[in-house]
Amino acid sequence: MPHSKRRFVPLALFASCVLAAGCSEVNGTIDKAQACLEAPKIVAELGAEVSKLTNDPQAMDKALDDAAAKLNGVADKAANTTIKEASDDLATTLSGISVTNVNDAVDAAQKVTADGAAYVEKVAKACSG
Repeated sequence: MPHSKRRFVPLALFASCVLAAGCSEVNGTIDKAQACLEAPKIVAELGAEVSKLTNDPQAMDKALDDAAAKLNGVADKAANTTIKEASDDLATTLSGISVTNVNDAVDAAQKVTADGAAYVEKVAKACSG
């Protein structure tokens, strides 16, 4: 009996390691899937919000900062390197946009539209692969 117990312990350890590795793989997939859903949603919401805020520079500046924070959150959770880097890059871009007057707001809206579209394209490619 003691001999079979010695075999069982390594087998149990092996099985638990395989199970743990499998779970982390599933979590990585879930994180990627979640990032693939969240990332375009954040950009779409920002685009809609920015288009309404061209006459309110202060509110637009806050919306840009809020979206940058959300994208940083996506980047932190993203299991996919491309999504992480793209999210970090767009968050940095959004954080760097300063909106102090209506002209800045119009320029920011155009930049968000262009950079947001490029970001969504990168994410779509990363998510389809």
